[in-house]
Amino acid sequence: MPTCPKALWPFFLVTLLPVACLCFASSTAAVAQNGPSDRDNAVNIALKADDRLKPVATFDQQVTGVTVSQTGRIFVSFPRWTEDVEVSVAEVQRDGSIKPYPNEIWNSWRKDRKDDLRASTHFVAVQSVVADGGSLWVLDPAAPNAEKIVKNGPKIVQIDLVTNTVKRAYLVPPDVAGPTSYLNDIRIAPDGKYAYVTDSGVPGGLVVLEIGSGKSWRALSDAPPTKADPRVTITTDGQQLRRPDGQKPAFNADGIALSPDGAFLYWQALTGKTLYRIETGVLKTPSPQGIEDRVEKVAETEPVDGLWMDKSGRLYLSSLADNAVKALEPDGKRRTVIADPRLRWPDTIAEGPDGTLYVTASRIQDSPWFHRSGWQGNGGFTLFSFRPDAEPGSK
Repeated sequence: MPTCPKALWPFFLVTLLPVACLCFASSTAAVAQNGPSDRDNAVNIALKADDRLKPVATFDQQVTGVTVSQTGRIFVSFPRWTEDVEVSVAEVQRDGSIKPYPNEIWNSWRKDRKDDLRASTHFVAVQSVVADGGSLWVLDPAAPNAEKIVKNGPKIVQIDLVTNTVKRAYLVPPDVAGPTSYLNDIRIAPDGKYAYVTDSGVPGGLVVLEIGSGKSWRALSDAPPTKADPRVTITTDGQQLRRPDGQKPAFNADGIALSPDGAFLYWQALTGKTLYRIETGVLKTPSPQGIEDRVEKVAETEPVDGLWMDKSGRLYLSSLADNAVKALEPDGKRRTVIADPRLRWPDTIAEGPDGTLYVTASRIQDSPWFHRSGWQGNGGFTLFSFRPDAEPGSK
């Protein structure tokens, strides 16, 4: 695979200035409230494969996003990071192969054809996908190599799952997705009226899309709850994660989850150990005043990438340090649901109609961003599934 490009993620370019004290008035949270951690900075790296973790498909391209429709169709997304990709969004077939979705045209953008193809009508650098109702929603930050965005590229694309055609592409304007923005993850309100997005770029923040009007706006932009915490260091493989120059990466607001009733939005900076939430009603007004006072601290966690809240309101987190997926219990403790050495950088978590959970292993710590010699390890990038209610040792 290609070696690391000289330009690095905007996440890495975040200047870690002292962060104001993260103290917010809190009320009782649905998931947990300021509960204790399940460990004191200990690392419990999974060393043994768990038979409950089933490979669904393995890809030649680095995979990040996964989602499952109400009818069980599986979709994945491939970021255009350290190398160009042949497919940005795909449907996983029963034999594990992939089919460009919704078609090859939308997936035809390439770096060497950027002047020939309109960024507004092609996937440029997709980060995540989420199926909701009868639609697949595709989040395209349009920042190849996770560098500056391509003009007219940042967008949220709605695809009809019945006709398999694009229903609408919502372009995110420059005043919402600036030149160093990186739209990261997305959730759709149960009533279908709003979409909520994390921005991991600079500055960190949340983005709200009013689906009916197509208008979008920022919230909590460059606010402490959406910024990387300079006191936190990401750990993988039992070691601190560092760039080749010795600097540690700083990821702003990343993982996102929505309560089943759509009343609360949860998020966390990847370089952070604090899970936050806010009432979604507060976000439905552009540039609301006093919004930081409405942010609630839910729990102390650990650096995680993906968040998922299931139909019962249980919140799942991907543990980078432990190669695991954990659940946040009502008392604030994190319980390991499944851990496996194959879960190298568990990224996105999704739920199927039967309650099966799916998780991608994006192997970010193995990438050229952290190794001058290029990709580390053997094999491709895998999408896994597991039953969260299955007992250890069961198959």
